[in-house]
Amino acid sequence: MTTYPEDADLLGDDDLLPATPPAATEADGQLYEHWRVEVDAGQAPVRIDKYLADKMQHSSRNRIQTAADAGCIHVNGRAVKSNYKVRPLDVITLMLDRPRHESSIQPEEIPLRVVYEDDDLMVVNKEAGMVVHPGAGNFSGTLINAVAWHLRHLESFDPNDPEVGLVHRIDKDTSGLLVVAKTPEAKTGLGRQFFEKTTHRSYHALVWGNLVDDEGRVEGNIGRDPKDRLRMKVFDPQSGVGKPAVTHYRVLERFGYVTLLQCILETGRTHQIRTHMKAIGHPLFGDERYGGTEILRGQRSSSYKAFIQNCFGLCPRQALHAKTLGFRHPRTGRQMDFDSEWPEDLTLLVEKWRAFVQGTTQDTFAG
Repeated sequence: MTTYPEDADLLGDDDLLPATPPAATEADGQLYEHWRVEVDAGQAPVRIDKYLADKMQHSSRNRIQTAADAGCIHVNGRAVKSNYKVRPLDVITLMLDRPRHESSIQPEEIPLRVVYEDDDLMVVNKEAGMVVHPGAGNFSGTLINAVAWHLRHLESFDPNDPEVGLVHRIDKDTSGLLVVAKTPEAKTGLGRQFFEKTTHRSYHALVWGNLVDDEGRVEGNIGRDPKDRLRMKVFDPQSGVGKPAVTHYRVLERFGYVTLLQCILETGRTHQIRTHMKAIGHPLFGDERYGGTEILRGQRSSSYKAFIQNCFGLCPRQALHAKTLGFRHPRTGRQMDFDSEWPEDLTLLVEKWRAFVQGTTQDTFAG
């Protein structure tokens, strides 16, 4: 059996499937082999998605099926679907539209806002626009590259060791708090708290529309949108599709056409707040992927349209900030709670909406 072990989790990250259809690049000879295995001579027939789920331990069967649907799974040089039955001595390859990249994480001298640090962990306040971990198209300049530089003199910390490092993630264009484990014991202890939902996390989000209730709860499974692999979608909890997700929200301030919310997560799914808010008709302001860069509420006047475009210019991303983070210290058991200030772009955006409301009569927002 031949494999590339450093790529064994290639299908475990949502950002690692090809950004363009393989058929388009295949014609130009631009598909690259990232992973290979030769089936044993005594292998009984079995679906390829099941076979690879056993071989690629960090990749789910669902992700492997998605890769097959995208034309990334090849057998003996030809793309196959996920229901293909593997045969003895088949050569299975994972083909992507980019060359293999050196996967080791290198320290990079990047500014890092450290909120708290001790021998076991550190809490950082990530700026918007920074990817948290190297992946397709972002092999440097990430938060973990910055952490590796910050801890470069700590011999016990290896940024390439999965037993230390990031305990959870937030999106590239979301700002706010993250916790990093310096030791395997810390990562295990913190990871257990996230799994058992005993951590406390709240986000501030500016969403389109004037929500009816001051408080609410959104529940719905979250899974990959079958029509767009870059987006997530909400599915009925009874459907068996996606993973269960619950978001609680509370109105902090109303601006007529948009609303400032506090969102508290029961679960931590990919794009959870962005997806749940979209599902209830209130996409995050400025969230291009989920329709938040359209003018969804408000006036038809050219002055209002110009105002909205100015708002997008002030905060050219989804208006989402990981505001608070709370957990028990994995070694001492002491409760630790952190609160972060808004970044400048979100502050300027909210101030602009406050000024807009102050200069507008309440009759404007009727209906």
